[in-house]
Amino acid sequence: MKVESRIFTVGVFFFVPVALIYGYLTNWNEWVGTLGILLVGGLSGMIGGYLSFTAKRIGMRPEDRNDAEVHEGSGEQGHFSPWSWWPLVLGLSAATGFLGMAVGFWIVFIAGGMAVVALVGWVYEYSRGDHAH
Repeated sequence: MKVESRIFTVGVFFFVPVALIYGYLTNWNEWVGTLGILLVGGLSGMIGGYLSFTAKRIGMRPEDRNDAEVHEGSGEQGHFSPWSWWPLVLGLSAATGFLGMAVGFWIVFIAGGMAVVALVGWVYEYSRGDHAH
């Protein structure tokens, strides 16, 4: 995680000066771009700090060592639902929400309800039914 945390931390030292240069070049009249770039720098710093904290907590990974072998990174990487339909429902609800912003705002409320149902279904997918454990 050291490499990832360094990449994101370097982003702070890139985006903050770029925001100041952008503000100067626009004569401080265009606040949205300046604030947006500053926020990207802040977000980069937060992610870099989190990754640095996590790297200290979990120790060295094989990716962090130069003498690591490929087989050291093998094994279980997480649990994923290969036959789940809930990500599709969540994606459709997001698409419906964007459609609602373009066509009529009342559609956003329908998309919000769909999103809540999809999130609950996805989170509790392995708590009931055939795949419960």
